[in-house]
Amino acid sequence: MITRRNFIKASGLTSLYLTILSSPFKSVFALDDYDEVLCRKKFKIFIDSGLKDLPAGMAMVEIGKSFIGTDYEGGTLDKEMKERLVVNLTGLDCVTFVENCLVFTRCLKNGKTTFDDYKTELQKVRYRNGVIDGYSSRLHYFCDWIYDNENKGILKDITRELGGVVYDKEINFMSSNPKYYKQLSDKSELEKIKVVEESINSRTHYYIPRKNISGIYEKLKSGDIIATTTSISGLDVTHTGLIVKEDSKVYFLHASSKSKKVVISSNELEDYVAEDSKKTGIIVSRPEEP
Repeated sequence: MITRRNFIKASGLTSLYLTILSSPFKSVFALDDYDEVLCRKKFKIFIDSGLKDLPAGMAMVEIGKSFIGTDYEGGTLDKEMKERLVVNLTGLDCVTFVENCLVFTRCLKNGKTTFDDYKTELQKVRYRNGVIDGYSSRLHYFCDWIYDNENKGILKDITRELGGVVYDKEINFMSSNPKYYKQLSDKSELEKIKVVEESINSRTHYYIPRKNISGIYEKLKSGDIIATTTSISGLDVTHTGLIVKEDSKVYFLHASSKSKKVVISSNELEDYVAEDSKKTGIIVSRPEEP
């Protein structure tokens, strides 16, 4: 397997990605066409590299590594008032990074590797019940994203079985702060978000407190999806990424707003979480084999 120390030199995924990001290549295409070409190129190298034969989590990590160095870009899904499926493979936030790793993996394993296949799977993962029906149909809260994708058989929330405790918190950040979301100037969408929040608050959620994270290292697997819980009022999580395990060490592969690009953490997961006093712990979900 490719390790943290040598993947940049060894990975055909990374070298191809950097090549096709070059200006002469990019300037030939309109933005939408460019994402389609990039998607097809990535599928080809993933297939040639035999990622389909890896367990889902391991495939997600190798796909995630192919994005290392990709620019962090926040708010890519919120630029337009009208909700539509947005594809952006050259600028990722922490959630769209996880989504892309999951979507490419599922497409590969299902033998569906066209751009249309990719978009179909992306919509399935990103939207409630896989249906686009306005702004509120997108899975904005990550605990809701986990819940909906678990119901679709895409992943499993394993936090409780890892020793998680009840995450007792009222989720209402969006409805309490509509000024941060231009789409919520539409009162009907604001009311729909309130209904979503009520549904989220009717469920029991679990998390691993920050001080207990290192105690579950042995139970974690590469490709596990991590969401960091937060002390910020009304909000469920503030960041997401993937586990990368090397021997007994556990690192975090993510689109970093601090580093402004996709990176693997230099320190282990518990220490990474401890760097931010607002991060209270983690939620862990594991991709299912398609």
